[in-house]
Amino acid sequence: MATATLHRDIIVIGTSAGSVPVLLELAKGLPPDLPASVLIVVHIGAHPSTLPELLSASGPLTAVHPRNLERMERGRIYVAPPDHHMLINGRNIRLTRDAKENHARPAIDPLFRSAAIAHGTRTIGVILSGRLDDGTAGLQAIQACGGLTVVQDPEDAEESQMPQSALDNVRVDHVVTCETLPATLASLVRQAAGAEIAVPRRIVCEQQISEGEGDTMENLDAIGTPSKIVCPECNGVLWEMRDAKPRRFRCHTGHAFTAASLIYTQRTKMDEALWNALRAMEERVALLRSMAGSHREAGNAREGDRLEREATHLTQHATQLQAMVAGS
Repeated sequence: MATATLHRDIIVIGTSAGSVPVLLELAKGLPPDLPASVLIVVHIGAHPSTLPELLSASGPLTAVHPRNLERMERGRIYVAPPDHHMLINGRNIRLTRDAKENHARPAIDPLFRSAAIAHGTRTIGVILSGRLDDGTAGLQAIQACGGLTVVQDPEDAEESQMPQSALDNVRVDHVVTCETLPATLASLVRQAAGAEIAVPRRIVCEQQISEGEGDTMENLDAIGTPSKIVCPECNGVLWEMRDAKPRRFRCHTGHAFTAASLIYTQRTKMDEALWNALRAMEERVALLRSMAGSHREAGNAREGDRLEREATHLTQHATQLQAMVAGS
């Protein structure tokens, strides 16, 4: 009996800022009989999203936030729900609240890696408009497992950083514009998938780390080397991934960063710490001056003056800190 030909029937799309117009045009341009499942990650964090409704209204395919372990259907669009990674497990969609990657949840790389592991040559990975470089490593994983890679032309993207990172670090199969993306994908899904390729161990190790499976420390040692940098999310040691381009880091709790997203996250955490310190200093100044007034009213001018001097001294430090925060 002849073996049925497998086609490229898994489309995974990663995008961020500036993506909604492109996604709406994509939904509008895809055929109603699309023989593939489409899974989309947008960096929405924990904020509510009406993207499935917008996509459903724009074209012939139904778009939804999937339920955990929902079975994928062809001709359907699945959008990662707020604050959940969306992964592929066989023909099912798995939703998790595992550690953030590139300071994002949902993140692109976990979806792309899981698609590469589960469906290999049947996978088409797409990177669209967005800042920083989430998705580049995931696109590399798809290519390493025999899948196809598609990237929006940076000059066509509202935010060019994500597409440009992909082009700089991946041998991309197709570069598209907002206008050509629907037809390109409609054509690619009708192509036969290539012969199955063994999944590289490093990709399996990394996915196990992100999902909290297997021996985390053994997996980290297999793919990286301990660095002198701590994770800005959990303060654990970061392992630097060997031979990664762009440079990437992981900790034992599952957080992952490119060098660019690590710098961004460090700056964000530093800003939060500085603002918290400034607020604490201002609250202390207010309390000191209130106590100084109480002592003076009670006839204890000496203690009142001492507290006022301390408040004045702290105010000077607060002014310096505020200038530092504003310039960071």
